[in-house]
Amino acid sequence: MKTATRNNLPSAARQLRQLQAPQQGRLRLALLLALGNTALLIGQYGLLAWLLNQWLQTSINDAFIPTAPRALYFVFIALAACMLLRPVLHYGRERLCVQASLEIRRQLRDRVLQKLARPAAQLAHSDSDGALTSRVLDQVDALDGYLQRYVVQAQLAVLIPLMLLVVTTPFSGLAALLLLLTAPLVPLFMIILGKAASASSRKQLQALSRLGGRFLDLVRGMRTLQHLQATEQAQEQIAQAAEGYRQRTMAVLRLAFLSSAVLEFFAALSIALVAVYLGLGLLGILPWAKASIPVPYTGALFILLLAPEFYAPLRQLGNDYHAKADAEAAMQELAPLLQDEGWQHQGTEPLPGTLPVSIQACDLSVQSTDGRSRLQLPSLHLQAGHSLLIQGASGAGKSTLLQVLLGALPHQGQLLVNGHAFARLELNGWLNGLDYLAQQPRFIEGSLADNLRLAAPQASEARMQAAMAQVGLADLVQQRGLDWPLAERGAGMSGGQLSRVALAQLLLRDRPLWLLDEPTAHLDPDSRRQIHQLLHQLSHGRSLILVSHSSAGLDWVDQRLQLGAPQTENSHA
Repeated sequence: MKTATRNNLPSAARQLRQLQAPQQGRLRLALLLALGNTALLIGQYGLLAWLLNQWLQTSINDAFIPTAPRALYFVFIALAACMLLRPVLHYGRERLCVQASLEIRRQLRDRVLQKLARPAAQLAHSDSDGALTSRVLDQVDALDGYLQRYVVQAQLAVLIPLMLLVVTTPFSGLAALLLLLTAPLVPLFMIILGKAASASSRKQLQALSRLGGRFLDLVRGMRTLQHLQATEQAQEQIAQAAEGYRQRTMAVLRLAFLSSAVLEFFAALSIALVAVYLGLGLLGILPWAKASIPVPYTGALFILLLAPEFYAPLRQLGNDYHAKADAEAAMQELAPLLQDEGWQHQGTEPLPGTLPVSIQACDLSVQSTDGRSRLQLPSLHLQAGHSLLIQGASGAGKSTLLQVLLGALPHQGQLLVNGHAFARLELNGWLNGLDYLAQQPRFIEGSLADNLRLAAPQASEARMQAAMAQVGLADLVQQRGLDWPLAERGAGMSGGQLSRVALAQLLLRDRPLWLLDEPTAHLDPDSRRQIHQLLHQLSHGRSLILVSHSSAGLDWVDQRLQLGAPQTENSHA
């Protein structure tokens, strides 16, 4: 199985670029709208500078000939148009970026869910439900700020200053030079502080994932904690973990505020430098240009109005750089899962023969990715309609054998189903002919009927009642009904009752092969014996492979396999 490691993964920046590719059209249009907004801003400030110059000249010089009213009329119309169109363009840009972000995150979340939905991924990734939830929700949503703001802003931080330098140079080459020389200070400190922010963000995402998984596990085990009177200890552990997360979060925020303050300081200092030059020039007291005005009032005012806008994209990029750090940290956490192609069952042939199925194996073995042996099975022959009990020490490969039969792991050696190579079978068709029950059956918050219909969505009430009667829960249904509400993980029923409901789900699906992976491991000995005896009745006419540490109540099985032994042995003469 090919599993991606962090050492051979593409960089986070490259992965982010790949994610943006399908939405480049929207992002380019958003960039054009932003540049159009800047062009209107330049026109707006140019008109304002011209109007203020006209007013100033009229006020201080009686001999000045004012501009014709018709010309002023067109100037005011153009100024109003700039002011009205700029918010429209800004809204269009924001809307496009939001749509691009939503679509990219939706596609990424679908990819993550598809990876997690693969049987091989479910078995290979041992993260808790809370950690997986953090990947699907928090880590995917951590890309939002980067996609909405940083992607376009990174280009604007280059293009807008260049536009402003082009329009500033004709009025004052020295002012344009001052802007050009001071501009690198902002991205320089942005990069220095941004690297520290990126490392902090990555650690925070990892801490959040662990905290989420730990909290969810404790909530699910609340009944056990209450039984052991350990709720206070659990509460104290969660409080300590939450406090540690809060302190680390505040440290990240302090770093963010510090970097923003540094960027604002250097931007303000640069604007002040340009303002001092223009002001001294208007007063005619520049050392190299005394008694002269190098930049006329209109040009000086125009440059002074544009100076904050020259640094604004750089300052905004500095603020959004933290979004880039968060996105890269999230991609580094998601990358191993996204790049893990795993192993795929490649068979295409339909399941041959009649049902139930027979299974044969010879010299069957499974190796882990690190070369460790997970299963060594010299021989196996399960006849159609017979039952097989698999036992062995932990790590002997009991569950691994079931995973091979589920098409989730590659194997070496011979494995036949109805005399045909298992590797050639079409996986979906094969899975539709079997049912798998793990140690902890899955239940949802809802009614008893809702949980039964997880197995057979179209099952009628009569059919569900019949299945519940077969597993010995007819009295329970008669007393409480199929509308009896269950909490998450089946809270509200005993362990034995939940095991019987899980068997009722198997009956509703009515498939010819059952694979049961220690379904009674969590039960007391008496309940375990009862469930084992019930399996004898329910599995009649089906092929059954049961993994169990206990043999209590299993004297009826046709075959037993002790992993490590050379072959199966018949338990009935």
